[in-house]
Amino acid sequence: MHQHFSVTQEHKELQLPAWRDYLDRFLDVPVKRSQLEQGFRGELDTYLLSDMVYLDSRTASFTQARSNARISTDNVRDFVFHIAVEGIIETTTNTPRARSSQYLPGILALDLGQPMTMMRPTAARVLAFFLPRAMVYAAVPDAEAIHGRVISYTTPLTRLILERVRTLCNAMPMLPAAQQQQAIRTCAELILTAFSKQQRMNGQGRAAVRAAMQSQIEEYIQANLHREDLSPDTVMRAFPVARATIYRMFESQGGLHAYIRHCRLREAAYELVTLPQLAVADIGLGLGFNSASDFSRAFSRQYSVSPRDYREQSL
Repeated sequence: MHQHFSVTQEHKELQLPAWRDYLDRFLDVPVKRSQLEQGFRGELDTYLLSDMVYLDSRTASFTQARSNARISTDNVRDFVFHIAVEGIIETTTNTPRARSSQYLPGILALDLGQPMTMMRPTAARVLAFFLPRAMVYAAVPDAEAIHGRVISYTTPLTRLILERVRTLCNAMPMLPAAQQQQAIRTCAELILTAFSKQQRMNGQGRAAVRAAMQSQIEEYIQANLHREDLSPDTVMRAFPVARATIYRMFESQGGLHAYIRHCRLREAAYELVTLPQLAVADIGLGLGFNSASDFSRAFSRQYSVSPRDYREQSL
């Protein structure tokens, strides 16, 4: 299905607000007074396939963003691959914080489950391929890691993508529907292949970085076991890593919440023996358990003995 949207017919001061309202389902578009006074040029052709969406947008300068607040209130979790055909795109991500500038044509990957801010400081024509998460996961190792990454046209494969992109730009309106779909799918498959190859080449280095990051997180948890508010949420606020990536790091331990509880119980076992002057309940409460009974049940499940009996046997 093909849909065309334009703000040309709107009054000058309503053009950017109309564009903002059209994108409001998954993007924030800030509006400045100067933009209202100048008017805004925005046209968008959307091609809806059964399992993906292809967009061709021509716009004046503007900014669009996905914040953590926006992500927490919607269910849009596709990956989108942007190709700058004309103009400039400057995209900032914060996992880790980095700016991806497409001054030269290239392919930008974004995970809509992670925050980003995209600025188009000039008039631009941008193509976008929205692909389902499952499709990207199946093709690209460690897919969250490509968020904010740009691939330039420096290899035979990416130069072939550029050729296909030019076909999409120039011939799309004249192609029959079946050929339109085939052209979009072919380009999307080539893009996934390009990012998959890059990810595999970088796999060893990423594994080392992930191991170092996991070590830092474990040290942070150990240093903060006595903080009442220590939780998966506080850990993720302290480290600029995607939620899904952190959960995968601790998957073998039953998840991040289970790992934190295990560390607290191990520390409790140590304190029961080395700090005999402290009451059993105080040790549990001091390690973030909600009550003495909650601590006793968790400890008994972990060590098959109550905290009090463990202390007596150890002493």
